[in-house]
Amino acid sequence: MKAESDGLLRSVRRWMERRQTSMRQGEPTFGQYLAQVGVLGWTIVVPTLVGVFLGRWIDRRLGTGIFWTGPLMMLGLAAGCWTAWQWMHKR
Repeated sequence: MKAESDGLLRSVRRWMERRQTSMRQGEPTFGQYLAQVGVLGWTIVVPTLVGVFLGRWIDRRLGTGIFWTGPLMMLGLAAGCWTAWQWMHKR
């Protein structure tokens, strides 16, 4: 029961901090919304591309076709989505 109330208390405090920040700063501009979308996009795309390039490099070195490219691309995509999810929950 105590753990649940601690989690609820943290959640309420975070909500109050966000509300106070929102009241101080006002409504975000269109440019700020656009920047957030851009950050999320790059947060997902960059790890995916790193996985593709690393997979292609390994496949060329070992002569394995696209054996490593697919899994490393999916791993990069998963890492990018997880990072974006974490970033969104901090906002």
